[in-house]
Amino acid sequence: MNTTTKRPSPARARLIDAATRLFYEEGIHAVGVDRVIEEAAVTRATLYKQFGGKENLVLAYLAGEDEALRSMFADAGAAVADPDDLLTAVIDGIAADISHRHTRGCPFINAAAEYPDAAGAVRRLIGEHREWFRATLQAVAEGAGLTRPADVAASLVLLRDAALVGGYLDGDDRVTPAFERTARSVIDAHRRA
Repeated sequence: MNTTTKRPSPARARLIDAATRLFYEEGIHAVGVDRVIEEAAVTRATLYKQFGGKENLVLAYLAGEDEALRSMFADAGAAVADPDDLLTAVIDGIAADISHRHTRGCPFINAAAEYPDAAGAVRRLIGEHREWFRATLQAVAEGAGLTRPADVAASLVLLRDAALVGGYLDGDDRVTPAFERTARSVIDAHRRA
């Protein structure tokens, strides 16, 4: 049995890297495939061979964002044994994301705004990501023994969405502390007495 993992070709990786940066910084529809091709230093034929078209490149971009967040959660779960500490690590991780990584809003919300068809492939991927995120937060809340963990998860998703958008519009220096205070208030309100 072959257990080696096939790595993407260097050209594919460059296309995804260029698309990730450009789509996030400038908007998906604002960036044409020619721009991505130029930034990735590949040919048009390479883009179409690797992805078949722009929508599949968009899906690869969003899948990469999803995988990055899943990896952050997995790393936190592996590094933190205490459920209360994991909850704190999640809040701190989201705050760091708002301040340092996603300073132009949420890539999933941004993409959803550009792809209004809820039945389309892009929106389905976004929906799957959001369901995973919500379920993961609920599991963390359950592990910490909070009451109504589904409500905690829904509140934290809402707060994260608002903080990512607010951080872009109003500056993370104003929004991140408010997110942290509010998220901790939600958690404290659901601690068992």
